[in-house]
Amino acid sequence: MIGHTPRRTTSLSLLLVVLAALALSGCGGDRAAAEGEDPKQVDSTALPEVGKCRNLTHEDVAKAYNFDEYVACDEPHNAETFGAGPLPDEFEDAEYGDEKVNEWAFSQCRKLLEKYVGSDQSLLMRSMLSHVYFGPSEKAWEEGARWIRCDVVGGGQQGAEYVDLPTTTRNLLKVKKVEDIEDRWMVCAKGKTVDSPKVPCSEDHKMRAVTTIKLGEPGTKFLGVAESKKKASQFCRGSVSAWLGYPESFEYGYTWFGEKEWKAGNRWAVCWAVTEE
Repeated sequence: MIGHTPRRTTSLSLLLVVLAALALSGCGGDRAAAEGEDPKQVDSTALPEVGKCRNLTHEDVAKAYNFDEYVACDEPHNAETFGAGPLPDEFEDAEYGDEKVNEWAFSQCRKLLEKYVGSDQSLLMRSMLSHVYFGPSEKAWEEGARWIRCDVVGGGQQGAEYVDLPTTTRNLLKVKKVEDIEDRWMVCAKGKTVDSPKVPCSEDHKMRAVTTIKLGEPGTKFLGVAESKKKASQFCRGSVSAWLGYPESFEYGYTWFGEKEWKAGNRWAVCWAVTEE
């Protein structure tokens, strides 16, 4: 569940690599850069550079824009810009913070991240990787800036704390079998409830995200809270039982998402098995 505000990338063809080529030289803003910010990025109307790395906090991610200084990608970092591009023409006259821009950005960055890390949505939701998105400052927006920046972060998915990423996350999840992915990139829970802190599965844990269920197709209306929970619970009970090898007794949990995420294209629920493996 990503929380923040707008801006976008050209259709899905905004493709990963285009980015660096599209990056323009920044134009500095009027306000002074805050500690940790790059003055050249503040209030810039230029398209962000792709392939840049940063160290972001949860406070950073909660904001609509971000101008943090870059760090070398071969040094410790927890965020990598994997996409950037202009908003479609339909948002040219949109107000700053328009919710439709938000929904568009959430959906486009999510789809692009799947391609970038070599995954599908089901696997991505069970991993430690998630996307966040940023747009220009309000001043830059007023000056005509219309773009979105997509970052992959090492955490955030299911509420996990951020962890360091490799030099690049490109194709990090592209494997023949899920079992081939290192446990440090899969998400687990420390306790026996889905609300407990999330950690990489390489750390001590009591639950693991093992399967997912798609609750609706594009165009399907939100099922509502009660129906979403019912459908997720029924599926996860059978799915987790199968994953555990059909034991006589077992414990399981599930995570479902609300109407806001549904409208942005996230129509999935995640199934959790109580296991220390």
